[in-house]
Amino acid sequence: MLFLSLGSCGESEDVSNADSSEDLSEILPDPVDFDLDRIKERGSIIALIDNNSFSYFLYKGKPMGFEYELLATMANRLGVKLEIIVEKDLNRLFERLLNGEGDVIAHNLTVTRDRKKFIDFTDPFIYTRQVLIQRKPGGWKTMKAHEIEKGLIRNAVDLIGKEVVVRRRSSFYNRLVNLSDEVGGEIQIVESEPGVETEELIERVATGMIDLTIADKNVASMSSGIYREIDVKTELTTDQQIAWAVRPNAENLLRELNSNLRILKTGPIFNVLYKKYFSPGNIQRYKEEHFKDSIKVISPYDGLIKEYAGKVEWDWKLLTAQIYRESRFHPKARSNRGALGLLQVMPATGEQYGVSAANLFDPEKNLLAGTKHIEFLADIWAEKVPDSLERLKFVLASYNVGQGHVLDARRLASKYGDDPEVWDGNVAEWIKKKSYRKYYTDPVVQFGYCRGIEPYLYVQDILELHKIYSQLLNPIHF
Repeated sequence: MLFLSLGSCGESEDVSNADSSEDLSEILPDPVDFDLDRIKERGSIIALIDNNSFSYFLYKGKPMGFEYELLATMANRLGVKLEIIVEKDLNRLFERLLNGEGDVIAHNLTVTRDRKKFIDFTDPFIYTRQVLIQRKPGGWKTMKAHEIEKGLIRNAVDLIGKEVVVRRRSSFYNRLVNLSDEVGGEIQIVESEPGVETEELIERVATGMIDLTIADKNVASMSSGIYREIDVKTELTTDQQIAWAVRPNAENLLRELNSNLRILKTGPIFNVLYKKYFSPGNIQRYKEEHFKDSIKVISPYDGLIKEYAGKVEWDWKLLTAQIYRESRFHPKARSNRGALGLLQVMPATGEQYGVSAANLFDPEKNLLAGTKHIEFLADIWAEKVPDSLERLKFVLASYNVGQGHVLDARRLASKYGDDPEVWDGNVAEWIKKKSYRKYYTDPVVQFGYCRGIEPYLYVQDILELHKIYSQLLNPIHF
């Protein structure tokens, strides 16, 4: 088992010290009464999480991250879905937990006595130290180790008079304030502009834009594998505990999370995830191919997707989610049923819209044919399903399995007393039942057998992924 004294998977933000004169326990709302039983009744646990290249991010269109995968495993153990709310505003984090917008904070929080006044922490699952990030001296590649050491800060006293840039409102700032008192001299502390992550500050040190910053130890160690010119060995704190947080009256949830964390930490999952996200090779690939500060790009085809999404009056992120579900953005994808390209267009369907099979591997031609077919399906459902959101679900299901099978499911819904204009809990349930002989041989069914679980999950997956894309590209702050 990996010894868990590794550093946090992000930085330990100290929200409670953003204004030391203000007692958050006096200004935050009382916690809503919403414990594990009500979470299970709702069917989902809502996590408040940061969007960064450790906790939660997109990689080639897929949601990933150390915290995200731990949470997903935890939700599966609890028998509920995982819902994510991205909250980067550290001053809103606790309020959203207490008022019930979220159930757990997975934000690399440092456990402090002040915070224990208004939230409860899970058992710590990581321990971290804060370290100084500095550049090695010029010409370090040709120097001996002891020569490099002479050019580095190893004693905190040597920070007197130096400028250190840290993330705004972080515990790093407060540590430097205390350190100035301890060493008996002024350290010039500069807070970064809003929205700048510690990862970017590390990069600024590496490129010479700034001289010094502070980071959690394992983030720093990982970054040193990417930026060979930085040194991360000077520790500025003792161990600090990193944990998740829940409402103080969510005792059953806390107990369940702690139980599951203990199981995960003693098994292989925790260590596997840790190595997956914190080995320098992996994180360098994620950063190079996907992640940079905040998410602006989902796929190499975003420009084309935006153009063709406009033609069908869809949010481009919705069409992107469909493309990911169809082909994982592989333009040469070919299914075992013969569907081709980004939107997995069948050759016969492509021919209908003037695109030959050979051209379906061309991203633009494939999007042309695929969106033309979406338009065709939208016209079919325009009068049958008046509500636009419901109609979207019928269009997606029809794209996956054909409109005939969806029309069959609609007829079954009508026959057995369900609403033929509503997908979830109504027509969706009947599309699943079209794989049962009793129903696909029903007199109202015209198109026979259908493996109905496929369109059922298809619609669900795309809408959930669209929600993720929307939150990551355009986080909503209430």
